[in-house]
Amino acid sequence: MQNNLKETTNLFFISITTLCLLISCNTRNMMKETTGVTTEQALEVKPPVAKKVPKALNTHGDTRIDNYYWMNDPKDPEVIKYLEEENAYMAQKTAHLDKLQEDLFEEMKGRIKQDDASVPYKNRGYYYINRFEQGKEYPIYSRKKETLEAAEEILLDVNELAEPYDYYNVGGLSVSMDNKLLAYGEDTLSRRIYTLRFKNLETGEMLSDVIPNTTGDAVWANDNKTIFYTTKEEGTLRSHKVFRHILGTPTTQDVEIFHEKDNTFYCFAYKTKSDKYIVIGTAQTISQEYHVIEADNPTANLRVIQPRERNLEYGIDHYGDKFYIRTNLDAKNFRLMTTPENATTKENWTELIAHREDVLLEGIDIFKDYLVITERKNGIIQLRIRPWQGQEHYIEFPEEAYVAYTSTNPEFDTELLRIGYQSLTTPNSIFDYNMRTKERVLLKEQEVLGEFNKDDYQSERIMVTVRDGKKVPVSIVYKKGFKKDGTQPLLLYAYGSYGNSIDPTFSSARLSLLNRGFAYAIAHIRGGEEMGRAWYEDGKLLNKKNTFNDFIDCGEYLVQNKYTNTNKLFAAGGSAGGLLMGAVVNMRPDLWKGVVAAVPFVDVVTTMLDATIPLTTFEYDEWGNPEDKTYYDYMKSYSPYDNVERKAYPAILVTTGLYDSQVQYWEPAKWVAKLRDMKTDNNLLLFKTNMDAGHGGQSGRFRRLKEVALEYAFMLDLAGLVPAKN
Repeated sequence: MQNNLKETTNLFFISITTLCLLISCNTRNMMKETTGVTTEQALEVKPPVAKKVPKALNTHGDTRIDNYYWMNDPKDPEVIKYLEEENAYMAQKTAHLDKLQEDLFEEMKGRIKQDDASVPYKNRGYYYINRFEQGKEYPIYSRKKETLEAAEEILLDVNELAEPYDYYNVGGLSVSMDNKLLAYGEDTLSRRIYTLRFKNLETGEMLSDVIPNTTGDAVWANDNKTIFYTTKEEGTLRSHKVFRHILGTPTTQDVEIFHEKDNTFYCFAYKTKSDKYIVIGTAQTISQEYHVIEADNPTANLRVIQPRERNLEYGIDHYGDKFYIRTNLDAKNFRLMTTPENATTKENWTELIAHREDVLLEGIDIFKDYLVITERKNGIIQLRIRPWQGQEHYIEFPEEAYVAYTSTNPEFDTELLRIGYQSLTTPNSIFDYNMRTKERVLLKEQEVLGEFNKDDYQSERIMVTVRDGKKVPVSIVYKKGFKKDGTQPLLLYAYGSYGNSIDPTFSSARLSLLNRGFAYAIAHIRGGEEMGRAWYEDGKLLNKKNTFNDFIDCGEYLVQNKYTNTNKLFAAGGSAGGLLMGAVVNMRPDLWKGVVAAVPFVDVVTTMLDATIPLTTFEYDEWGNPEDKTYYDYMKSYSPYDNVERKAYPAILVTTGLYDSQVQYWEPAKWVAKLRDMKTDNNLLLFKTNMDAGHGGQSGRFRRLKEVALEYAFMLDLAGLVPAKN
């Protein structure tokens, strides 16, 4: 009874709040239409003031007072009220940018070919294609049998599936070995929790099998009826169990075949390209372990490849009578080993490709007659073709800074390698590369509609010497005619965590900044893996501050060398890159005109002390475990939320999603509330919560662009580049 009354009261409260917001927005629009001014021009708009409820957090004898800890409850109507007040405030403060945002959105949308299709790839007798239709948000997945002239078979029309939902995402599409059944996962909440569904591709009927709470991936055994799937732990959302399911049977009869009980690990399943093995993997930051089952015998027992060891990383693939193992065993930048199928522990491993101090071995692709090796040297991807018999060679690419990658290559017995290529100035391009003749055939270059000409843009790659003598690569792009006289705006972007390398990729949306005089730069700072494994290790745990120092030093270099000035230098980053933004505005607030922090991880200490929420436990080897005082003290010294001070900050735009499963919404909410209370300047501080989405923002190919348009309008306004009519 009390619960029902509370839910009714909450719903009433939220409804009244929403109604007030609608009235406010309508009033603003009416005033603008009738008087030509907005509400904030007639009345001073006051930012929301979040209530303070002091909570003492005691760790290692140290007490932190968190005035906004109460925001950690998404069911509390006071929390929803605060988030909606911030959304209303942001709408009012950016009302003069409404037309610019709409123009930017239409501009970016207008560059996208709406009736577009992927390059078909062939697998087990079918060509697979995903395509978009005019005006539609979601893809249509289809296939054609044997030839591209054959009739199209629709696997899924995601537009139809998404119709009832505000958010909808499909993942993990997988076709059975006999080509008759489709498995896929659907997420309708943006929490990355997928329900597995199955479709009969011969009749078009949906099967009765429905499996909730999964990662969205189903791995088929070779009998066309047995699948393996991974479930998520309640609360933490850690993928922790793998089950075997037989189609047509109740899920209550599914067999748990693997349970990862160590909460610092997460598990997953996949199938080797040879189709011989189902692989069950479990991993954390610095350790992995793999088990296999023969796909022809799905009820067999798991057998381990190499038992887990701390600091031993490895990954496996299969070909012939061997497993191929990429590992850091006595090899910081990894090397490639082989081992017999029936003797897989590390004492049986034999080296195939040796470790190199200056080259990171990123991955391999196996074909009948070729081994393709993906390497990274001096921050740039290289693709090496190594025949099992014959002379190896590298694929040559025309630009100094680019990203190349092996694309979808399911066929085993072929000389053709499907590769992708792009750069800051070259749109994504798909090639078939003949590994024997070295002939390269362009299949498709991303079409950018409008007046785009890639020759109108120029890119650079420079090396910035930072405070401890390391040289950090920076990739820069701008429209030709950009003057390096310190007068033009520049956006500096970085990530710098988890060993994720941020490559110099193309963005058609970014043209809206470049065409208005901005330069765009990527700082390849430590914490990523651009310069090898040591680059990553030098930017995590007790070396994390190198990430922030690198970014600041790159910003200072760009100012000193007149790419921009401090009144026109902008910074942006998301998630762990949002942590970077929070740190650098605390450390050097004077360096930036404006900062965009998307879904930022800013309450580092409190989050890493809470083992009940997603990501915490299996990231101890990334950030450290603050139950250890050494790590607690170090985290506290840089955690953005804990280091907000009473001083001037640059203009800041913060975004989050209410259903974010990676960085909980309350982190940026608390950070903004504390900044509002502490900062001494009058610079803009804007906070937008997407009330219907999570970590990746809105679903659909166009709706996400509205979020980009907001970020761009925010920066263009601060840079003084908004037309008077706006």
